[in-house]
Amino acid sequence: MPKLKTRKSVAKRFRKTATGKIKRSKAYRGHILTKKTTKRKRALRAPGLIDRADRGRIKKMLPYD
Repeated sequence: MPKLKTRKSVAKRFRKTATGKIKRSKAYRGHILTKKTTKRKRALRAPGLIDRADRGRIKKMLPYD
């Protein structure tokens, strides 16, 4: 079987946890931060997990992670 290629765009956005879940960074933190509350911006700093429904698709794109 040939080697599978990793989708580099996906590899930059997602990381696997020790238990096999996939970690992601949250959206809405790029710009226009003045109107967002401090509490909201602080919550956006914390990593999130992708939904279980999307897990299979992301895992296919990250074959060796």
